[in-house]
Amino acid sequence: MNAESFLNELNPSQKKPETAIVVGLITPEVSKWYVEDALNELELLADTAGAKVTGRLVQNLPKINSATYLGSGKIAELAEWVEREKTDMVIFDDDLSPMQIRNIERTLKCKLVDRTGLILDIFASRAQSATAKTQVELAQLEYMRTRLTRQWTHLSRQKGGIGTKGPGETQIETDRRLIGDRIAVLRRKLAEIDRQRATQRKNREQEWRVSLVGYTNAGKSTLMNTLANATVLAENRLFATLDSTTRTVYLSPEWKTLLSDTVGFIRKLPHKLVESFKSTLDEVRES
Repeated sequence: MNAESFLNELNPSQKKPETAIVVGLITPEVSKWYVEDALNELELLADTAGAKVTGRLVQNLPKINSATYLGSGKIAELAEWVEREKTDMVIFDDDLSPMQIRNIERTLKCKLVDRTGLILDIFASRAQSATAKTQVELAQLEYMRTRLTRQWTHLSRQKGGIGTKGPGETQIETDRRLIGDRIAVLRRKLAEIDRQRATQRKNREQEWRVSLVGYTNAGKSTLMNTLANATVLAENRLFATLDSTTRTVYLSPEWKTLLSDTVGFIRKLPHKLVESFKSTLDEVRES
């Protein structure tokens, strides 16, 4: 199975919206108000991805349970809720470790999605340009590589033989090498894109440059269209813009500036996604 097939498995098409419960955790370091705001945002993300949120669950704990995220009693309560409502998935506001995913799946018996997985899914559906698609695929594969233990626990060990790494190689090891090879290819592509964009920025060094930076769906693209009389995609949804777009704005007959619209920000933006979108975000850094 190749990397593209992996991504298709993570993003199956659905005839009707999947139902979801969102889950958050209050700890001494994370206040109730922050968690409520974060879950409001998580519900917007779920809606953007095409899911219908039917409820939320919040627990107050001294710290995150390393085995099951929530306490055992809350996990049991959540399992009863999922079974009673026939819920399709549970979305967690924090990232889950492979061990947490495995343990929770064993009890809930439904699809689990964490915040990073949800954001990556949205980015994959929004990517239009070749650059954006490359950036998103790299972030997805980096994320996927650490979670192969969950996705392939049902696969048995392969027999060794000609063309394999050696006797007893597991399917997980094969897939991990496949993903690693694809990641190397994507990194080379993005390195070339970085060089090209660095050259473009160098050619514009003597010009005034301004970048629109802010929260996703805050109106950056709409503002750019107004100021630059442009036709950048502007929609009332999260992450409508993934590519950096630059237009010339005349502030007076003698004075012009280059105005750039960029990808928006959000709480807990995945680090791998930030790394993948380095060439896009460099437009902001050098404005």
